[in-house]
Amino acid sequence: MTRSAEDSQASMPDSADPVSMTSGEQGSLRLVSRATHIKELALKNLFLLCAFVAVMGVVLIFAFVGLRGWPIFAEVGPIAFLGGADWSPTVGQYGIWPLIYGSLVVMSGALVIGTPLAVGTAIFLSEIATPRVRGIVRPAVELLAGIPSVIYGFFGLLILRPIVARLSDGLGFGAVTGWLILAIMIVPTIATLSEDALRSIPDGIREASYAMGATTWQTIYRVLVPAAKIGIIDAIILGMGRAIGETMAVLMVVGNAPHIPDSVTEPIATLTTQIVMDMPYAAGMHRTALFGMAIILFGVSMGLVALVRLLSKLQSSMDAGR
Repeated sequence: MTRSAEDSQASMPDSADPVSMTSGEQGSLRLVSRATHIKELALKNLFLLCAFVAVMGVVLIFAFVGLRGWPIFAEVGPIAFLGGADWSPTVGQYGIWPLIYGSLVVMSGALVIGTPLAVGTAIFLSEIATPRVRGIVRPAVELLAGIPSVIYGFFGLLILRPIVARLSDGLGFGAVTGWLILAIMIVPTIATLSEDALRSIPDGIREASYAMGATTWQTIYRVLVPAAKIGIIDAIILGMGRAIGETMAVLMVVGNAPHIPDSVTEPIATLTTQIVMDMPYAAGMHRTALFGMAIILFGVSMGLVALVRLLSKLQSSMDAGR
C-alpha cells in the first residue's frame, strides 16, 4: 500500500505542484507594489491635510473674530451690549438689541413664508412629479441657489418694494420686503435637503401604506413626512442659518434703521447689514463692537450646526432602535 501511494503521487502532473506554477499564475498572486503603497500613503496624507485646513480655517476665524471683538464685552458689559436699546457709536452707545431684534424678525418671517414653499416643492419633486416635470422643476430650484444675492436685492428693491409701499402707504422698506426676498432665497436649501430626506425612505414603507388602502396624499402626510421629519427639520435649521446670515439682499430692502419699529412695514436693521454699513469707516471701540456682533453671528451659526448634528444623531439612534 505504501509503494502504490508513492507511485500515484509520483504520477501526478507537474501542474499540481505549487512550485511549478506558470508565470501567469504567479502574476495573479503578486503583492501590491511599493509604488502603489507610496501613492496610497500620499493620497491619505493629502486628504488629511485638506481636513486639517478646513478645521484650522474655522479655528483661526473664530480666534481672530474673538480676539478683536471680546474687548467690547469687557468695556461695555455683556448686558449693556446685548440688551441696550440705543446704537449710536458716535456718542458711545453700543446697544445692539434693536439689531438682534431685527435679525430675529427678518429670519422668522422668512421661515414662516419660505418653509411651506420649500417643503411643498420637495414633496412634489419626490412623490408627485413625473420624470419629465421633475427634470424642469429641479434645475429651476437649483438655479435659485446660484443667483447672486445682489440680484435678489435688485429684484426686491425695484419690484417688491414698490408693491409693499403701495399696500402699506409707506416707503416699502422694512421687514415685509426682507421676508419675501429671504423666503425665496432659502427655498433651494430647504427643498433640496428635504427632498433628499424623503427619497432616503425605503420604498417598502410606501408600498406597505398603499397595500393598506392609503391614497397618495394619505401616504405623504401620514407616513412619509413623519418618517422624514428629522431630515426636514435639519433642512429648516440650515435654511435658518442662511436667512440670519444673508447680508446684501437684506441690506437693499430693509431700510437699515437701527431701532425697534412699530410695524413690520417700517425700516429696520439687522446685525449683518449694520456690520456692512459701518465697517468701512468704523474705528476704535466702534470697530470692536462690530467684531462683537460677528462673535454673536458666529455663535449662532455654530449653535445651528450643533443642533443639526444632534438631530442627526437622534435620528441614527432611532433607526438603530427599530
